[in-house]
Amino acid sequence: MDCYNDTEKDPISARVTVIIPTYREAENLPELFSRLAAVRKSRLPGLDVLVMDDDSGDGTPDVMAALHIPWARLVTRRENRGLSPAVIDGFKLATGDILAVMDADLSHPPEALPDLVEAILRGADFAIGSRYVPGAGTAENWGWFRRLNSRIATLLARPFTSVSDPMSGFFAFPRRILETGTPLNPIGYKIGLEVLVKCRCRQVVEIPIFFDQRHRGQSKLSFREQWRYLLHLRRLAMFKYDHLAHFAHFGLVGFLGTGVNLAVLTILDWVGIPIRLSVALAILTAMIFNYFLNRWITFTDGPKGSIPRQLAAFIAACSFGAVVNYAVTLSVIAVWPLASRFPQIASVIGILSGLVFNYLSSRFWVFRHRKA
Repeated sequence: MDCYNDTEKDPISARVTVIIPTYREAENLPELFSRLAAVRKSRLPGLDVLVMDDDSGDGTPDVMAALHIPWARLVTRRENRGLSPAVIDGFKLATGDILAVMDADLSHPPEALPDLVEAILRGADFAIGSRYVPGAGTAENWGWFRRLNSRIATLLARPFTSVSDPMSGFFAFPRRILETGTPLNPIGYKIGLEVLVKCRCRQVVEIPIFFDQRHRGQSKLSFREQWRYLLHLRRLAMFKYDHLAHFAHFGLVGFLGTGVNLAVLTILDWVGIPIRLSVALAILTAMIFNYFLNRWITFTDGPKGSIPRQLAAFIAACSFGAVVNYAVTLSVIAVWPLASRFPQIASVIGILSGLVFNYLSSRFWVFRHRKA
């Protein structure tokens, strides 16, 4: 596309570090760096590149040595491998005032880098090479499954950002936002979405690009990465919505615990265990079930100390919650005539009160953060 034909424009005097995470992309590097060199010569003389390679074993070091590019550096990573960790390590090593990220498979046009950088220089917190704004496009042989996958992933990201292409792996931002944001800890490959949310980027500009089809190598997209993306969204929800997200998880765990309670009670009653003992064992089993699910899912950012001690605290908190439930239910019946005729209303209010109490005591007592 000729939308990147900007050779007549003046060079941009900005120090820009482009971070390129790679895994088995050696055969794409010569063409990629040929195009980057052209961009550097015409528009971005202050551009340097970090190739963050996850020890591909495909000859990437030999290719980079043969290219002999003084403004590019290869970093071979052998620990904590993955696209997002590679990019975050690149952030730490970058020297530019503006940081950019792009793929090595030639799907992202290097010629659009000056547009991304200019958007940042005009005051944007984040500039995205977007596939879904006017003037943008994708390769015609981009399969329907790939398109559908991208659209669904974009829809799932709506609670976190309103930009049209938050899934893009081609973006730029000023280094300063890393200094004011929360530490990054993404799961999977959507590092751009992580930066958008964790660094609280408000002024976001989308630059139209032509997203090309991979010509060499194999795509890294898999069902495993899609699952990791869902886990990443969950982590972002915990960060952005905090108590609301934690409470929703806590309520879901409580609902599942109710199912466990009923299942255990049914089994014990069926085998002939006395009903009083059956009820007590069913309640205890559900509490233990809820504790472990909350420890592993709801309060993953909480302490991981002694299980027996923490479990005892959780059971105690839930027991107090039962008392709150009981007291609130009776109080509502006593002061609200309608509730005396329909005690189910009072019971629901009591259950919700007990749930809120259990959540707060779990959040700030059982699974509270402890200062180092």
